[in-house]
Amino acid sequence: MVAATGHERFAAQDFARLAGVGIRTAREGLRWHLIEKSPRRYDFSSARAILRAARAAGVEIVWDLFHYGYPDDLDPFAAAFVDRFARFAGEFARILKNESDAAPFVTPVNEISFFSWCGGETGQISPFAAGRGYELKKRLVRAAIAAIEAVWKIIPRARICSIEPVFNVVAADENDRAAAENYRRYQFQAWDMLAGRIEPQLGGCEKHLDVVGVNYYPWNQWFYNGPVHAGATLERTHPRYKPFRLMLSEVFERYRRPLFVAETGTEGAARAEWLGYVGAETRAALEAGVPVDGICLYPIVDFPGWEDDRDCQNGLWSRADAAGERAICEHYARELRRQQNLFALRRDRNTRSCAASGEGNLA
Repeated sequence: MVAATGHERFAAQDFARLAGVGIRTAREGLRWHLIEKSPRRYDFSSARAILRAARAAGVEIVWDLFHYGYPDDLDPFAAAFVDRFARFAGEFARILKNESDAAPFVTPVNEISFFSWCGGETGQISPFAAGRGYELKKRLVRAAIAAIEAVWKIIPRARICSIEPVFNVVAADENDRAAAENYRRYQFQAWDMLAGRIEPQLGGCEKHLDVVGVNYYPWNQWFYNGPVHAGATLERTHPRYKPFRLMLSEVFERYRRPLFVAETGTEGAARAEWLGYVGAETRAALEAGVPVDGICLYPIVDFPGWEDDRDCQNGLWSRADAAGERAICEHYARELRRQQNLFALRRDRNTRSCAASGEGNLA
């Protein structure tokens, strides 16, 4: 995907574009399969190129160590996966330490829940297993914990982001209400495992749950036992649609950790309207006391479809041409500026309020 979007060739231009529209933080994924082509032999040149291009543009990176891809010789169900991943994480931490004195932000395993479902339960992506989702989830949690400890051994100040999709499921049939609620609560399993609240034999504890990221899209609410994307999606006009502000609040009340929207977006003409909705709901959550620290647009550049290689027009910029030029999506850019201004106005208002009440010296 990184190659298909042209980002690996045009990273410097891409980060300069981000800085030009006032975005100073971006998420990036390491390509483990390129870095460790043979066991315990590492070539971090692809990561260094991204790291240095971002630094030159003044853009901070939140690094995904594992975003679905892994070396061909590894089996995620095997114990060796945990050991290899921890060593990989530690080696990358050394790279980060040598490149900068700043405390990095690192996501050990992106979307443990989604990968477990898609790769371990329904067999749609590698490792193409069926009916083994919970087993894979526990293995990935072990791997994440081992990676966290490996990173902290090298950089004790590193901040750890645990990023999961949030969703809402409601019962179409009254008899399914309990089952639907039980299914909805699956979204918390990975976080609870990392924190040691369930499956304590995995080694989790509260300190492993540092920064919480939530991924949210228009299709993240649906009727129980109804296929997502096939008419069962709960539309925002439906009376049982759960406002995003309440989902943010539920996550914060459950974990009381720093929180950010780690992915959100949609495709085509709906991009601006969706960002407007997420921005308004996030400000409402902030007003209710939920400390949301940021919103990450996904993707930032158009990419080819996962299943059909079609041209998905879902980014702020198009795919790159031969010279690295990208066309900006004007209506999306206008809404981005509007949202940035609205959040800035809110920050200014709160700053003035704190100063007037004598709270200006509080950290």
